[in-house]
Amino acid sequence: MFLRNTIILAIVIIECYRNANSESVKEVEFTSGWSIKNENGSITKGNLKLPSGIYSSLHAEDVLLSYNDVNMRWIAYDNWTYSRTFKVEKSDIENVQFVNLTFHGIDTISTIYLNGDVLGHTDNMFVRYTFNVRPQLKEENLLEIAIKSPVWAAKSFADGFEAKNMTIPPNCPNARYHGECHMNMLRKMQASFAWDWGLAAPSMGIWKTVALEYYQVALIRDIDVAVSRNTSHWVMNIRVFLETGVKKDFYGELTFYAVELLSSPVVVSFRNTTIKYTDPVVQFFQAVPVEDVALWWPNGYGEQKLYPLHFTMNAWLDKQGPKPRDRTISQKSIRIGFRTIELIQDDLDDGNSFYFRVNGVPMFMKGTNYIPTHILPELSADQNRIRLLIAGAKDAHMNMIRVWGGGIYESDFFYDLADLNGILIWQDMMFACAMYPTHSPFLDSVRTEVIQNAKRLSRHASVAIFATNNENEVALAQDWYSTGINREKFDEDYRKLYVGTINHELRIIAHSSRPDPLISSPSNGVKGVEDRFISKNPQDEKYGDVHFYDVFKDSWDPDIYPRPRFSSEYGFQSLPSVGAWKRVLGKNDKIHDLIDHRQHHPYGMLPITNMVMRHLPTPPPYDDPNMEATIYLSQVAQAMSVKVETELYRSLRDTEYRTMGALYWQLNDVWVAPSWSSIDFYGNWKILHYWAKEFLAPTSIIALHDSRSKSINLTLVRDDIGDKVLEADVTMNTFLWSELYPKKSITWQAELKPNSGHLNKIIPLDQIFVDRFSPSNSFVQFVLSSKANVISRTYYFPGTIKSAVGIKDPKLKVQISSRYCRTESTLNSYSLSIQVEHPALFVYIEIIHNSVNTYRLSKNGFMQVDPIQMVHLEFTNKKCIELTTDNIKVTTVNQYMV
Repeated sequence: MFLRNTIILAIVIIECYRNANSESVKEVEFTSGWSIKNENGSITKGNLKLPSGIYSSLHAEDVLLSYNDVNMRWIAYDNWTYSRTFKVEKSDIENVQFVNLTFHGIDTISTIYLNGDVLGHTDNMFVRYTFNVRPQLKEENLLEIAIKSPVWAAKSFADGFEAKNMTIPPNCPNARYHGECHMNMLRKMQASFAWDWGLAAPSMGIWKTVALEYYQVALIRDIDVAVSRNTSHWVMNIRVFLETGVKKDFYGELTFYAVELLSSPVVVSFRNTTIKYTDPVVQFFQAVPVEDVALWWPNGYGEQKLYPLHFTMNAWLDKQGPKPRDRTISQKSIRIGFRTIELIQDDLDDGNSFYFRVNGVPMFMKGTNYIPTHILPELSADQNRIRLLIAGAKDAHMNMIRVWGGGIYESDFFYDLADLNGILIWQDMMFACAMYPTHSPFLDSVRTEVIQNAKRLSRHASVAIFATNNENEVALAQDWYSTGINREKFDEDYRKLYVGTINHELRIIAHSSRPDPLISSPSNGVKGVEDRFISKNPQDEKYGDVHFYDVFKDSWDPDIYPRPRFSSEYGFQSLPSVGAWKRVLGKNDKIHDLIDHRQHHPYGMLPITNMVMRHLPTPPPYDDPNMEATIYLSQVAQAMSVKVETELYRSLRDTEYRTMGALYWQLNDVWVAPSWSSIDFYGNWKILHYWAKEFLAPTSIIALHDSRSKSINLTLVRDDIGDKVLEADVTMNTFLWSELYPKKSITWQAELKPNSGHLNKIIPLDQIFVDRFSPSNSFVQFVLSSKANVISRTYYFPGTIKSAVGIKDPKLKVQISSRYCRTESTLNSYSLSIQVEHPALFVYIEIIHNSVNTYRLSKNGFMQVDPIQMVHLEFTNKKCIELTTDNIKVTTVNQYMV
């Protein structure tokens, strides 16, 4: 049925184009043929393609190598001009009323010239700029975009405010960032000027497409379909947003095809009434019986059914009806999913709840935070990189990603892929960690930014909620930027920007298919309304969401963490692999020096070394020959820390705390550097991501130490839905550090109800560590199984591992047990046999091979307490890889202790 309907839709679309003939909107993209030059003309380069940026045009991705984040900064201090010549047919111009020259993204401050005349200016990277150029067009044309240095442009704006005795903080980033100042002066990717995880590469360029659009009356720009459900029907509230150059109301006819939902097209006619040129939108409602619709579900809860919709708009000016020279036929196709999503903030005895309910089901949101895939915006829409990251999130059982507010509004491909994979998106607007101007030109630009991006994104089933900024409320409340005597002014500006402008526009555009926007993150949610959106403590655990970071406490101890309703940011740093570092080293660079340069944390390496040394062996001296040890131990410590914090939040879902979300910071990287990521810049998983696949599994066993009762709280969590109770066995195995196989085992039965988490057992430590077992010579494994099949396992380490007694050389051996390769299907895999004679701690496998860039293991960083473990290895390479055991490096904590 699906194939049949898809074919029908394809035939319909082809027929529409056939019938449209010369009246259809004609679009010509200017993809190639561009040139750049700097201000004095000493540097030029031609034959460039869009999307493009100055950094990438001159030096590809070299800014990511060695110390080039500083060495190439001269690029950002110059002004640059893009140019391109193009021809148009005289008949094409004469046969239409309008020719749009549309720039979908210019980064950032520019003046646009057509045939030597100023066409317009741009000041917002996130805004689409459109100009009717029909009067200026000739058969031979010259297009030029003169882009100002973002560094000097930002300084110029800041100086202008300083001249009026106004400062809009923060002026400059921490010195460790090696960054640039006044990022908040520009509507540009804020992370371009550096962040604690990223380099400063103040980009310039045409980072999205440029096109000529020929039309007579109007064209379809965006479509929003907001879905809602009553007892018998799904109702689609459809808005087709048009763009027009006419200065009077016009007529039209919209034909709507939904071949999987409706037996015939729907025609919406404006033959007797007009479409307002000042607000050109066609809105109508279409109902579909509930029984004819398959629901769209988040990852882990069901299928992600998407329905294709096609729209054809015929617009004309003459009331008597359309004429060939008086009409435009414009078309657009989208896909939508049917789901309801609510943010429940009910009154409780102590605070408010804060959880998402999807299709009537309360869901614990498991996931992460997403930064741009590349520091250069023109390279951020790389589909292979996005596909790898979304697949990584799905494989780790995530159901929500927070698109962080210091980056970009992601590409259409990103949101389409989120729709396909059931990954809900918490969408920040692009404002982060700063105060911002609120003068009229700035607010006008922001208003356009919000409207355009909300119209583009709102139709997606995956987009769950919008938030107007990242951490700007808490920055005011905690006085991060010493606002001092001007605090009232900054409060007023905050409300003007986020409540009066961004939230106002979001509520108009991004309506009814999702909850009202959040004003900030973290925030007290609906409680913040009482405080006029600036609470004294936006991190109140009884309301809304929190962000939590503390690098000076024991991160393996669950007692240090808050008990919030929802944790939308938290995490710990680690270092990417030696292999990643070697790919960015200059000829004479040393890894440890480059790590120090790229470590932007205000406390330097101290957070990582403290985290490692609390529980793990002290790494060898911090120099190049020993960097592998520091890197490996940092990843083990990070994985354990995030595991403990995440599992605590999962364990609290059905308790008095009602925690219903855990989104760790962060999924990905923009370069090779110390950071909080679980997947490195090249797409390889750190130990954390391998562990996330286990500690975010739908059915999990969680063992956490409770210092108050001196016991282990054992929680069983099951996220899937249904009506069947799962009968399972819980086994507690007590091991000696020195020997394989458990020395004591106890098994009991348990029941797991769907979509729940409950405390299964409280086990006093003095009942575990008795007789020959002590906290120094023993550890405990908990296994959840059903019908002899292991569902989940976890470990409890009673003391610090570095002080454990009896750890031995595991005598680890690796064998390649099987190999499979089919180049035509890009399947390229091995099975590895890992053999040990003693317990091996955190077995970490690396592939060292000149032909290998990205690979995936079935598990990594694991505890091995049985003689043989099988690990599946897959390569992303399209050619077969010849692998021997010499290419396989295995590391364990044991080797640093014996």
